[in-house]
Amino acid sequence: MTAKIIDGKVIAQKVREEVAEEVKKMVEAGKPRPGLATVLVGDRVDSATYVRSKQKACAELGIESYGHHLPADASQQEVEDLVKRLSDDPKVNGILVQLPLPSHLNEERVLQTIALEKDVDGFHPINIGRLAQKGREPLFVPCTPYGCIYLLEQAGVQIEGANAVVLGRSNIVGMPAALLLIGKNATTTVCHSRTRDLPDVVRQADILIAAIGKAEMVRGSWIKPGAAVIDVGINSKEDPTAPKGYRLVGDVNFEEAKEVAGWITPVPGGVGPMTIAMLMKNTLRAAQIQNP
Repeated sequence: MTAKIIDGKVIAQKVREEVAEEVKKMVEAGKPRPGLATVLVGDRVDSATYVRSKQKACAELGIESYGHHLPADASQQEVEDLVKRLSDDPKVNGILVQLPLPSHLNEERVLQTIALEKDVDGFHPINIGRLAQKGREPLFVPCTPYGCIYLLEQAGVQIEGANAVVLGRSNIVGMPAALLLIGKNATTTVCHSRTRDLPDVVRQADILIAAIGKAEMVRGSWIKPGAAVIDVGINSKEDPTAPKGYRLVGDVNFEEAKEVAGWITPVPGGVGPMTIAMLMKNTLRAAQIQNP
């Protein structure tokens, strides 16, 4: 068996085209152009790269982008004051605070400062709380987990009734992904570093979402034949044959897993493109809520 490759680039491009079309319709109808504000604190290279890619996506889809960069030693008050100003600005429909923040800042307090209807990252405690409660709907779902579920649905994977395993329990991916799967009637297990006999637990999964942050940790022998594997991990692995001396790999050993799984996402080109596509989709939704 060779798995069907779930092409995140193709699916993300379709989402982006749909968003661009809706933005065009809004503007033609005389409504304000959607606007996304990004807040970057400090000089982490990876965070700055992510913010630039989000701003580039906005430009391509006709969404206004407002970039704000604070120094690494910015105070809690300075960050919160900026987020409050953006929450009060009618031109700004969505606010994205790039995580992680420098260690001296209280992340929870900053996220709580974002106006609920502008929480396009889906990390506000109320949005997460609604996600966790049966019969409640969050205004926005965190972008990476949202992208994972969207990939499964677009690939035609049956989620309802499936045994799903989420490997990793971060607030950004693992926990929201598990809540989304439960909401779609999958029987869901969350695994982590203290799970006993981890390979055996993973082997029960009809659907596996791997977000543990360890390069190629999940081996082909861990995968149930025919399972759908969504690999969220992005890790650099030394490779003297690669132009940069390294290559990007996921949390799943792709070469082994693709011989067993029914569906699998590649790294790169799987979940990564979906995160920004779903952020653009959330920003459009925020603009539609605020300008009905």
